[in-house]
Amino acid sequence: MRRPFRAPPPPKEGPRINREIRGVPQIQLIDEEGNNIGVVAFFDALDRAEESGLDLVEIAPQSVPPVCKLLDFGRFKYQSQKKAAEARKNQKVVEVKEVKLRPGIDDHDYEVKMKQSRKFFEEGDKVKITLRFRGREMAHQDLGIQLLDRVRAEVGDIAKVESEPRLEGKQMIMILAPR
Repeated sequence: MRRPFRAPPPPKEGPRINREIRGVPQIQLIDEEGNNIGVVAFFDALDRAEESGLDLVEIAPQSVPPVCKLLDFGRFKYQSQKKAAEARKNQKVVEVKEVKLRPGIDDHDYEVKMKQSRKFFEEGDKVKITLRFRGREMAHQDLGIQLLDRVRAEVGDIAKVESEPRLEGKQMIMILAPR
């Protein structure tokens, strides 16, 4: 009778602890206060961890011999999750906001759009300026380029051009990023 093929267990996330550390006769041990004990036999270190009620955690598996530390793994895991959550909270996801214009835009409407764009830049977002042409306006693309140059000059102090104006179908698009 043939035995069924058994796949190896999937690799564990995070560091190996206690008896998961295998195939290592000696380790470099660091105690709970962070003092370097030196090179000790694996089983001696494991006994020491059990006596103190802590876990033996593999910190640097690539080094020879591997570096292991005595610590409370539950607390260690909790603190690392807390650090990761704090890092996620502090990071800003850059969004691309869109401002739509027309070649014959009125001055007041233009000012409102520029005020909105400045607000987006102050929040750290990129702005995609979309200039839409309709009908015979396609024949006067130079007016669109002049308008986009005006936008570029007006927000040049707080933004830089990330993508030069390009024509896509009936719209001209330019992307600006905060400085």
